[in-house]
Amino acid sequence: MGKRKTAISGQLADLDLRLLRVFKSVADCGGFTAAEVELNLANSTISNYIADLEKRLDMRLCERGRAGFSLTEQGKVVYEATQELLAALDQFRNRVNHSHDRILGHLHLGCAEHMLGLPRAFIVQALGRFADRAPEVRMRISTMASDDVVPAVLDGRVQLGITVLPYEVPGLRSLKLYDEQMSLYCGRGHPLHGIPDSEIRLEDLQRYNFVESPRLQPGRELHPSMAAWNKQVSAHHQEARATLILTGRYLGFLPRHLVRNWGWGDELQPILKQQLSYSNTFCAITKPKAERNIVVDAFVQCLRDALADEVKAL
Repeated sequence: MGKRKTAISGQLADLDLRLLRVFKSVADCGGFTAAEVELNLANSTISNYIADLEKRLDMRLCERGRAGFSLTEQGKVVYEATQELLAALDQFRNRVNHSHDRILGHLHLGCAEHMLGLPRAFIVQALGRFADRAPEVRMRISTMASDDVVPAVLDGRVQLGITVLPYEVPGLRSLKLYDEQMSLYCGRGHPLHGIPDSEIRLEDLQRYNFVESPRLQPGRELHPSMAAWNKQVSAHHQEARATLILTGRYLGFLPRHLVRNWGWGDELQPILKQQLSYSNTFCAITKPKAERNIVVDAFVQCLRDALADEVKAL
């Protein structure tokens, strides 16, 4: 019987861990191009990292080309082993952290877009508190579409998310942070721009094109008449939705504070504010306590302290 081939000999180095983290991100994102934003690396750099890892392990980990990205059978084994290894490292850091006052490790936050544009600044205060309390923690913040935050927390791409939570999600713990007020807007040049609400009926809105908002899909309408609206375009990102509304060809919902912060009060007019306004509840979401670590717990406590200070200031 021939000697079994060994891909890794000796100890894992920091470089090996970095290559494995890059590989995991590429696999999570489903390809090199999709991972560029996640890793903040150029496609060529990511490709070189994966090639180095494949050479280090002496195996082909993924297929990439015209047919798209996919993991090889060996790549799937390495991906699962990488998940187990990184989880074990987090558990090790957690146990070590509990042994003294220093907080070590990393924290990856996934935040809904334009979160920092809110008039309430307690999230900034929480980040400041955490920087003072855990200066050695490597922190990373990723901005993403609101609907992408929950899946990112569930599958472990981020440790804590801040997003709109329209309903309770099994497997997640949540901390309510604030409410965001939403209104229906039309842009300058739209037939309804300049017309007072007293002269607009709900039924009139069925004549116009509407940019669909992800949290007002069928079954979540504010009014039964919305089911008959012409939802010609869908735009989940607020900036994309605002751009379409500004053309004067569409109606759509936007956060009031963003319209105010962007200085679009003259360009965008709210429509039927009393009938067609609603609020989004933003929450901080994490996996259950048993799956969290001291780094995440420390940041959640900073959020709680910042919220408590804001309540006292009111």
